[in-house]
Amino acid sequence: MQPLNDIVIKQTTDIQVFDICAAKMSASDPWITLGMDYNHCINAFNGPSKEVYVVYCDNKIAGFSILQDSGSFKGYIQTLFVDKDLRGKGIGKKILQFCEKRIQSVSPNIFICVSTFNKDALKLYEAFGFIQVGTLTNFIRNGYDEILLRKTIGPIIGYMPAGKQD
Repeated sequence: MQPLNDIVIKQTTDIQVFDICAAKMSASDPWITLGMDYNHCINAFNGPSKEVYVVYCDNKIAGFSILQDSGSFKGYIQTLFVDKDLRGKGIGKKILQFCEKRIQSVSPNIFICVSTFNKDALKLYEAFGFIQVGTLTNFIRNGYDEILLRKTIGPIIGYMPAGKQD
């Protein structure tokens, strides 16, 4: 495996970047299997409490994540995408490390869902320390289940993010 050079993660609100990301997402599994076309995917970027982080490798979009930073599941990784040609090269792990640091600045809990058929992603998340907490039957599409996973460093009540403690 050839090492990847110059990996940079940047937050964005650029709708042109969202367009590129949604097109990549809709042309890749698990979104193809779930029947999520471009219009479904572009809607994933909309909402008041979402943060989008894009991973650039050699100045090209290699992946991205969409985080939700408020509500009951504050710290939810709504979407984690790695370009299909770059999977298995450590980009997913780098995105997870980034997301973990960002989320732990506001919450002790990190949540993510994965389709039951997406075995490689489930393997990555479990290796990263996520624990299965439940199955969401027919969550996105009839006939397909999602596994809800959680990684935690403690309960919400009393949580003080590192660097914010007195």
